[in-house]
Amino acid sequence: MLSVTFLGTSAARPTVERNVSATAIVREGETLLFECGEGTQRQMMRYGVSFTLSDVFVTHFHADHFLGIVGLVRTLGLQGRTEPMRLYGPKGARRVLGAALTLGVERAPFEVDVEELKPGDTVERHGYRVLVFDTEHGRASVGYALVEHQRLGRFDPEKARALGIPEGPLWGRIHKGETIQLPDGRSVEPAELVGPPRSGRKVVYSGDTRPCESVVRAAEGADLLIHEATFGDEEKDRAKETEHSTATEAAQVALAARARKLVLHHLSARYSADADVLLQQAKAVFPETVVARDGMTIEVAFRED
Repeated sequence: MLSVTFLGTSAARPTVERNVSATAIVREGETLLFECGEGTQRQMMRYGVSFTLSDVFVTHFHADHFLGIVGLVRTLGLQGRTEPMRLYGPKGARRVLGAALTLGVERAPFEVDVEELKPGDTVERHGYRVLVFDTEHGRASVGYALVEHQRLGRFDPEKARALGIPEGPLWGRIHKGETIQLPDGRSVEPAELVGPPRSGRKVVYSGDTRPCESVVRAAEGADLLIHEATFGDEEKDRAKETEHSTATEAAQVALAARARKLVLHHLSARYSADADVLLQQAKAVFPETVVARDGMTIEVAFRED
């Protein structure tokens, strides 16, 4: 299972309809938090996102993207947490996040590690990795791509039975790539029963950014691209001035990257209650587009290889 829950989809400030930036990705029961704007802990409670998470990834240090870490760490401490927590961010993370924790939290009863990442870095995890890529939003901003490892190829049970291989451990061994020896002396190679490796899933989170080639490269073939769309076309000059993207520009990135689906988020307050104009502008370029709303969950399915 791989799902994405949007906890905050507003740019810069909360509105009645939308909180500021926070997105939870849940993979096989493990929760990763991308951004943690103020009020994120309450959004997690409201939308059923577990507090057992250990990793928070911040794209840059504008306040609406990280101030919620203070309240989240404090709440976890009051709940008796003892497991360590990891905070990731671009250059400056140790100074900014460390200072925020010092000012806002009486000494946490658990370890909080802060790690600085740069474009090209990789955070390795069991079954997947998080890739860090460059974005265009100030001097220190990054985006993140969650990329699953390749899956085993498809196993052909009917052919296995036809070859006289008994169902059980031998099936598992050959599926994992082992050559097996049958009781009658025959050897069976994995290639006889197992197809080519299949791709895992890929979810890309842009953070705040101008449309740029580094995001296109990171999102190449993504199953889900989560891209900011702070403004509509009527504010394209404002988007450029503030180093943000319009909905049309986000759609152009998705199209260039050949992504499967685009989700727009980080919307200016002017679109908070009615984002239809952003949706229509984006869909004119990239039809497989939706606009995120707080509490929305998207399931990311495997491709049929």
